[in-house]
Amino acid sequence: MSANAPTPMPRLFYSAGSPYARICRMALREGGLTGRVQEVATTLRDPAAPLLPHSPAGRVPALVLEDGTTLTETTLVLEWLDRLGSRPAMLPDDAMSLAAYGRVLGLLDGIAVWNRELRRPVHERSPSVIALETVRASRIADALEGAVQRAAYQRIDAGYLALTAVLGYAERRHTVWAWREGRPSLGAWFDLASQRDAFGETLPPVGGI
Repeated sequence: MSANAPTPMPRLFYSAGSPYARICRMALREGGLTGRVQEVATTLRDPAAPLLPHSPAGRVPALVLEDGTTLTETTLVLEWLDRLGSRPAMLPDDAMSLAAYGRVLGLLDGIAVWNRELRRPVHERSPSVIALETVRASRIADALEGAVQRAAYQRIDAGYLALTAVLGYAERRHTVWAWREGRPSLGAWFDLASQRDAFGETLPPVGGI
């Protein structure tokens, strides 16, 4: 490489509809790293997806580093962003905040399964899976309602961004879940979080379910 050649910039591959990738995209903005990481949109479930030469899994988020190493999975990407110099740091260093982050990831994983099941043709859907994830989502959301009432999820970190992403996903791409019903504190928390620039700059498309 020429001495005058520009240094390669890490590339964050994302799909606009992915809440997992959205967490990382919001983290770039909240942590002051938008000028140090390039965001690259990619298709998914596509043999011609631009991500595939870098990650055979073809899932987002995927962060391709300067040397070609590719990090996948949201938490690994957030950890690398912290090492890059995110301010504030995204991954908390105390057990309670880590548990809060993990609780929201559990909700997000369940919503993803539920949503995927609803996108299948009706005769291919599993009623038992849908029922399980419906109950799980409501149970976690009830716990989150109580947590927010106790002033949890106030600091900008991985848990805060994950909760913003999953509720934003439910608002625009998984509207079958009436998550606001009976949870006024969680709804008020989300409405306030939605006012942040990082939220508005990463809105997913409306999904229609």
